[in-house]
Amino acid sequence: MSGEPLLVVRNLEAFYGPIMALRGVSLDVPAGRIVTVLGANGAGKTTLMKTISGVMDPEKGEIRFEGQNIAGAEPDRVVRSGIVHVPEGREVFPLLSVAENLRMGAFTRRDSAGIAADEELVYSYFPILKERRAQAAGTLSGGQQQMLAIGRGLMARPKLMLLDEPSLGLSPLLVSEIFHIIGRLNREQQVTMMLVEQNAKVALDAAHFGYVLELGRIVMADSAEALKQSKDIQEFFLGVRDESPRGQKRWKQRKTWR
Repeated sequence: MSGEPLLVVRNLEAFYGPIMALRGVSLDVPAGRIVTVLGANGAGKTTLMKTISGVMDPEKGEIRFEGQNIAGAEPDRVVRSGIVHVPEGREVFPLLSVAENLRMGAFTRRDSAGIAADEELVYSYFPILKERRAQAAGTLSGGQQQMLAIGRGLMARPKLMLLDEPSLGLSPLLVSEIFHIIGRLNREQQVTMMLVEQNAKVALDAAHFGYVLELGRIVMADSAEALKQSKDIQEFFLGVRDESPRGQKRWKQRKTWR
């Protein structure tokens, strides 16, 4: 994977209650790239995101962002360093308007002119939000709330955006639209992206590099294109079944991925 890593995670261990959710996870996210982490429910994907963003504390390991160790840092410090976490399930402020939600994303900033300009930038990517800027966020559709959650994250001017299951609960058409905009933000605004997904096809189509997380461990790491060609990925994430004896054996060995 080319490029100097913006984010470096090394030997990360974390617990979710009494359960060890991350078991020595190491990965790199280079500046300007989209990196995806694939895995089934319970693999540790959300725990990984929460630990990077400071919502959860690691038990062991390093999280270096732009060369600084931020492992165990408070979430507000992580945001100020340039990392924004768009959580699973969107989590907008339902009683606040669309515009008020966006301004909440800029809570660390004091440049009012820049905030106003960035609000217009968000509206240029998500025109429906401008139409509904006075509407309560809780009355938006699921796809519109996902757009709002991403837009709110952009208001912090992030260097790295963590996207947790952006396709969750959305129709295929909306998923395609959301991932198209994710790609545009990466190319046009130079926002580095790390996204975790169960929808492997859209994630690998958007990403430059990918990791596969299984039961808290990284079990595969390669370019997105190479992962798409992997028999394991095709069988366990893309639904392309190899019915040969060798394929059947591999299915039994890796059935925990589902």
